[in-house]
Amino acid sequence: MSLLEFALGPALQWSIAILLFGIGWRLIGALLLNRPRDLSAPRSRATLRGALRLMVMRSWPHREFLPRTWLSEALGYSFHIGFFIALLLALPHIKFVESIAGVSWPALPERVIHFVTLLSCVALLGVLIRRLTHPVLRMLSNFDDYASWVLTIAPLLTGLLIRSHIPVAYETLLAVHILSVELLMIWFPFSKLMHAFFIWTCRGTTGAAFTRKGALDQ
Repeated sequence: MSLLEFALGPALQWSIAILLFGIGWRLIGALLLNRPRDLSAPRSRATLRGALRLMVMRSWPHREFLPRTWLSEALGYSFHIGFFIALLLALPHIKFVESIAGVSWPALPERVIHFVTLLSCVALLGVLIRRLTHPVLRMLSNFDDYASWVLTIAPLLTGLLIRSHIPVAYETLLAVHILSVELLMIWFPFSKLMHAFFIWTCRGTTGAAFTRKGALDQ
C-alpha cells in the first residue's frame, strides 16, 4: 500500500470516524451538564430571537475596544475566513467531496484560492508572533494552543506546496497534504479548536438567558 493509498483509505476512514465521534461526545457531554433551574418569571419569551441576536452582536468587535484589539481582530478574521474559503471553495476539495457524497458547488478561481491561502498563513504567523510576544498570552498558552496552531497551518502550507514546482512527486505531496488534514480532523474535537462549535452554542444560550431576564430588551 502506497502512502497516498493509505491516506485515502484507512487513514481517511478512521479520521472521519474519530472526528464525528469526538464532536458528538463533546456536544452530548455539554448538553448533559447540570444546570440550575431558573425559578424567576420570564420577562420575554423571544429566546430564539435573543439567541440569534447575541450570536451576531458577539461576532462583531466593539468600537470602544478596537484601538487596542484591532490587530488581533484583523488576524483572527483573516485566517478564519481565508481557511474556510480555501477549504470549501477550492476545486480539488469540491471534487473530493463530490466523489464521496455526490454533491458539488461552484468553485473560486485557483489564483483566488492561492491568495487567500497565503493570507491565512501570514495571519497565522502573526497570531503566533503575538502569542509569543504578548506577556499575558504567552503565560496563558499551553501545548493545546501551539499544537492547534501547527495542525491548522499544516494543511495550508502543504496545499501551497502542491501548487509549487519543488522536485517532489505530486502523489507524495498530495498524500502529505491529505494526512495533515486528517491529523487536524483527529485533533479537532479534543482540543480548543472545538470552539468552532461551542462559540455558537455558548452565545446562543447566553442570548436566550439574557432575553428571558429582559436584559436584551433595553
